[in-house]
Amino acid sequence: MAPKTARARRLGIALRHHREAAGLTLETAADEINSTRSTLSRYENAQTLVNPATVRALLTLYGVGADEVAAAVQLAKDARKPGWWVSYSYLLDRRTIDFIALEAEAVAIANFEPSVVPGLLQTADYIRGVMRGGPHTLSDNDVEERVRMRLDRQQRVFEEDPPIFDAILDEAALLRPVGDDAAQQGQLSHLLKMSELPNITVQVIPLAAGYHRGTRGSLHILEFADPEDPIIASVETVAGQMILDRPGDLRTCTKIMEHLRTVALSPTDSREAIFELLKGR
Repeated sequence: MAPKTARARRLGIALRHHREAAGLTLETAADEINSTRSTLSRYENAQTLVNPATVRALLTLYGVGADEVAAAVQLAKDARKPGWWVSYSYLLDRRTIDFIALEAEAVAIANFEPSVVPGLLQTADYIRGVMRGGPHTLSDNDVEERVRMRLDRQQRVFEEDPPIFDAILDEAALLRPVGDDAAQQGQLSHLLKMSELPNITVQVIPLAAGYHRGTRGSLHILEFADPEDPIIASVETVAGQMILDRPGDLRTCTKIMEHLRTVALSPTDSREAIFELLKGR
């Protein structure tokens, strides 16, 4: 099963919209192209990639104009292109692959972390410390593969047209030792360097803020360029990453992220807090 990318979601939304505008049920539309209701439903929910020929057949059935059909067919072709993460798919569970595929197309990423430095800003040594302290016992080779994967994932924020990345982390994440002292010092220095990039904002929630709405766990919110693409939220659970796309869940996650921004130090004060921690090591 292919990952649920933003392109696949957008295409699914368009297929459903045009079918409903044409007044056709899933059963009727599926019968017309010799398919099944469940298959067409999976196309519309981006659970299965739809091939370009099927997109053309469906939109022609729905009476869509030639230009829009051509654009949707191209979108179907683009959605089938493999992403960088394919070579690491054997390391990842399905939900993580789905999230990485969506993250790769986001134009804005907001990430709050209560316990560790956000993954997109971690150094190689810090990643090693995280992987060795994880829930599974990993060989040195397994650890290095995951380090390479995360470093490859980070390249998204350094591209020519990078996403806006807002990183919010609890001060506890800065105080918690991960790896040896050199790894911790290198990580703090890296955070300061990354905070200077024009597309990256780093904010620290001080311990003095007390208990806040993000104390329970990490949170990601992804935004996309196309206004037809709804935002996506993701939370970490003991069972792994969970992607949220229901309107009520998204409203809650958005409010939590807004709250975290208000209780965090300003970017300038956050840089000073990180510098003071680095100076005191």
